Amino acid sequence: MTKKTEGYTQAFDELQKILEAMDQGEVDVDELSEKVKRAAELIEFCQERLRDTELQVKRVMQKLEETVKEDEDR
Repeated sequence: MTKKTEGYTQAFDELQKILEAMDQGEVDVDELSEKVKRAAELIEFCQERLRDTELQVKRVMQKLEETVKEDEDR
């Protein structure tokens, strides 16, 4: 069932749909295992994207702080 995930928003939306279907009892026993596996893949994908984004933001903030400090030192 592994399929390519385009981006965070798509993954999050798909995950929400799976969870809603499970909450409403719309997932039968035959497809439950596949839905749970897909949900796990989507969660892992989203976590990785969030970690990457956090790292990028930290790098940008660090560069901004360095620039401000250099300007203050002048």
